[in-house]
Amino acid sequence: MSRRLWTYLIVGVGALVLLANTLFIVDQREQALVLRFGEPVRVVNAPGRPGAGLNAKFPFWENVVKFDRRNLAVEIQQAEIPTADQRRLVVDAFVRYRISDPLAFYRTLRDERIAADRIERLVNSSLRQVLGSAQQSDVISGARGRLMQQARTDVARRAEASRFGIQVIDVRIKRADFPTENQEAVFRRMQTSRQQEAARIRAEGEQQKREIIAQADRDVTITLAQAQEQGETLRGQGDGERTRIFAQSFGRDPSFAAFWRSMQAYEASLGQGDTTMVLSPDSAFFRYFERGPSGSGGSR
Repeated sequence: MSRRLWTYLIVGVGALVLLANTLFIVDQREQALVLRFGEPVRVVNAPGRPGAGLNAKFPFWENVVKFDRRNLAVEIQQAEIPTADQRRLVVDAFVRYRISDPLAFYRTLRDERIAADRIERLVNSSLRQVLGSAQQSDVISGARGRLMQQARTDVARRAEASRFGIQVIDVRIKRADFPTENQEAVFRRMQTSRQQEAARIRAEGEQQKREIIAQADRDVTITLAQAQEQGETLRGQGDGERTRIFAQSFGRDPSFAAFWRSMQAYEASLGQGDTTMVLSPDSAFFRYFERGPSGSGGSR
């Protein structure tokens, strides 16, 4: 009885070992490559070849290598890259790719670690070629999008030529900056440039201010001159009208005109109260103090 139990146990364990080496599961996010004595024979769940789930292989002489089916990222190490205007930039970049042909990927790269190293070399070479033909200002801001498109196209072409079995999705620069030893000099040049620009703007503003003030002064002078001219004209017209009215009035009553002129003379000479005059008693200047305007006696 004990021997039969051991026989069943050994057969059961052997069956489990056989099943474990025959069946394998491929996740939806994975793709698998079946190897027979180290040589790839078929692909499971590759792009365009659905096959996720439970699969079988020949036990013991076939094994399975799995690769990620999703987009993968490779961080590119910092590198100093000279631009077309002989400026050096420290560039951080990354690349996103997916394994499009697991068979070619396994034959040329074997695994994702080796793939990351080879892809990093491709990206560095492509960035040096693309950024080396561009100006520093284009790399920092102006045409970075266009340069990244050129780099992606170049990396994709090189990967295809090398038969890596990958599809390059994107190549991007995370940071493009000056080397540490050059930053202080660059910042000083930028500060000097900004100071010169600020001085130029201030000078232009001062010139504009002076022009505005001069124009305002001219406008004030012209306005005052025109107002004075108009005032003198109106004053002259008023004086002429007054003279005309006086002339008409004086022509009607000469004695009143003489009286009016004498009153004005009295006001001009005696109006302040501190005037001293030496006149003869029979002077005509004070004749209206002795008689009225009609000449009949009576002092006023």
